Amino acid sequence: MTPENLPDMDSLWDFQDPSGSETRFRELAQQPGTGEQPAYLACVLSQLARALGLQRRFTEAEAVLADAETAAARAVPAPAAGECAVHPFRVRLLLERGRVLNSSGDKTASIPCFREAWNQALAAGEEFLAVDAAHMLGIVETPDVALEWNHRAIQHAEQAGAPRARRWLGSLYNNTGWTHFDRGELGAALEMFEQCLAFHQAAGRGRETRIAQWSIARVLRAQGDPAAALSRQQALEAEWAASGGQDGYVYEELGECLLALGRDEEARPWCARAHTLLSQDAWLQANEPARLTRLRMLGETQ
Repeated sequence: MTPENLPDMDSLWDFQDPSGSETRFRELAQQPGTGEQPAYLACVLSQLARALGLQRRFTEAEAVLADAETAAARAVPAPAAGECAVHPFRVRLLLERGRVLNSSGDKTASIPCFREAWNQALAAGEEFLAVDAAHMLGIVETPDVALEWNHRAIQHAEQAGAPRARRWLGSLYNNTGWTHFDRGELGAALEMFEQCLAFHQAAGRGRETRIAQWSIARVLRAQGDPAAALSRQQALEAEWAASGGQDGYVYEELGECLLALGRDEEARPWCARAHTLLSQDAWLQANEPARLTRLRMLGETQ
């Protein structure tokens, strides 16, 4: 529960702009009244750490999590008789510590954090945080176990009474689709991405709808139908252009589809444009440098 006269910190998030989110959480942490609510401060600091982690500033994120733990230590009251001793801010700290560990490359160490977050969120009746924990276990666990967690998270979100928990479904359909994709289960992946598309279309989320459409096209290419995939990616590129935006992942797939169709010269400028945009992505630089190298080479003029 958000203290009176203090903002709902989740409303400050813009996951497409972690730097801007960082600024807002820093300002909120220093706002008069925040420090007088140590449980709330612990939650705010946990989200600041998350924003830093998304920028790959892991040492700073760890330092902020230490400050959050200090605030949490001041916040824990003695539980009344029959009262649950688990507190939501503790769940948030576990989640963000796990996310920092995972993003910094220690996936194995993150798993106990997310498992404990799941258990504590269930004990506290925090549906939104429970689904978050299950969704992260669907990312960090081994493929077979990850798939179990993905489906558990979907079931929990579909049955949740809290609208915030149900809003996880778009991400969960997407993540489960990619888990199936990585396992070579392309039919199951396509089904999940189609559910993801329907979910976001019903909610009127334009950006997420485009991502789902991109994912469907990616499966079609993997299924051996680059012509159908190309048509969908061309439609997406036109949507981006009409909105004044651009997407390096769409450019990449336009290039890959054209290559699969033997249209190498047409593919080259799309690969070059994809490399220009995607080479600025810190996650790709750290995790998929070979993919960027391939785009650079494919985009070079012979």
